Amino acid sequence: MHPEMIFEPMLVLVFWTFIIMLYMAYKRWSAGFAGRLKRGEFKVGESADVPVDVRLAGRNFSNLFEVPVLLYVLCLSVYVTHNVSESLLAMAWVYVALRIVHSLIHVTYNKIMHRFSIFALSNFLLLAMWIMFAMQLYPQV
Repeated sequence: MHPEMIFEPMLVLVFWTFIIMLYMAYKRWSAGFAGRLKRGEFKVGESADVPVDVRLAGRNFSNLFEVPVLLYVLCLSVYVTHNVSESLLAMAWVYVALRIVHSLIHVTYNKIMHRFSIFALSNFLLLAMWIMFAMQLYPQV
């Protein structure tokens, strides 16, 4: 295993974020052209009048800049400290897969319990990854 492989799940999540950004733009433009939005709806953020499907795309895009940032920091940290392991790499891939599933649920049928279950699982996994990294850095503790 090459240590640089830790960047692969990170890159996939970055490109997924761009895909969601394009989806958000599509939802906003198509809603605007269909007359579902009034001019100025996004002047200071989203107004309450923005249709739910359009808001969900924007909210999911924002979600991808919240907790996933901790994955980016972790990937860079394990690489810089020479602590890339097969188990951390595998967990990073699972985390990315869970975040993609979370996005797909969020912007499609949006069943809260399904979305929350995936979200919680991804966060517990990320926490476990950080604990593993800490244990690698400080094995004597």
